[in-house]
Amino acid sequence: MHGPLFYSKILLFGEYGIIKDSKGLSIPYNFYNGALKIDEHKTIHTKKSNDGLLRFAKYLETLQNENPELVTFDIEKLKADVANGLYFDSSIPQGYGVGSSGALVAAIYDKYANNKITVLENLTRDKLLQLKAIFAEMESFFHGKSSGLDPLNSYLSLPILINSKDNIEPAGIPSQTEDGKGAVFLLDSGSTGETAPMVQIFMENMKQEGFRSMVKDQFVKHTDACVHDFLKGDVKSLFGNVKQLSKVVLDNFKPMIPKQFHTLWKKGIDTNAYYLKLCGSGGGGYMLGFTQDIDKARQALKDYRLEVVYNF
Repeated sequence: MHGPLFYSKILLFGEYGIIKDSKGLSIPYNFYNGALKIDEHKTIHTKKSNDGLLRFAKYLETLQNENPELVTFDIEKLKADVANGLYFDSSIPQGYGVGSSGALVAAIYDKYANNKITVLENLTRDKLLQLKAIFAEMESFFHGKSSGLDPLNSYLSLPILINSKDNIEPAGIPSQTEDGKGAVFLLDSGSTGETAPMVQIFMENMKQEGFRSMVKDQFVKHTDACVHDFLKGDVKSLFGNVKQLSKVVLDNFKPMIPKQFHTLWKKGIDTNAYYLKLCGSGGGGYMLGFTQDIDKARQALKDYRLEVVYNF
């Protein structure tokens, strides 16, 4: 058995903000992917994934017993496959903010859900919200609390525009300019980040009035403007807003930026060679970079690994 491929994702804009109803924009990233497979020999390198799927299957059984209106699965088939050596064969790095658990959730739903909503149907807003709700419950096994967006992106393999919690739609993003000098890139921090503790820090900070108003008046404002500019293809305005967003994050989200990158982050803002922002919850993994001149950014970041994900 070899299941279909499910891709990683990149949340270009909206990390943390979407918890507080900012806009968000998420795109599939085909460089990394994963598929369900069966390893009949039950080798060591598939054992960890197989053990994880056994725990996940038990969780899904409880989920469908508690909430059968939301989703049910062919649990017997899933358990039998797990017993036969089912594992998730994935190149998606874990703890890097590119949706490793999201792709796994999408693959399990695709293979084992009963009455599943398929990509080929007319995806009304209600169907998208229903899928998002199902995926949020499934993925909370991994993160404690999930928006359901990562699996949704992976399952549909389409860019998704988040207008608010109850308003999401597939988005058309401007097509890439192959020889464009501007780029969005991933910067490897060289360490993994844990989602749950980072979200916890954010939620604690949200109890302070000063932090709350900063999120509303600055963070969400610039995030929404970035989404608007990106979708319109207004590159000049986009870079102005990304710079502001990068500043706000450096000033207010320090725990989410790995310590060794604080100086590098500020250097980008000061020189305008590149602007960094969080990719996912931060704390490690990838950071997202925006530059109007990729050669200049490569030179400034020559000691680090860059992966270009989109060209302007």
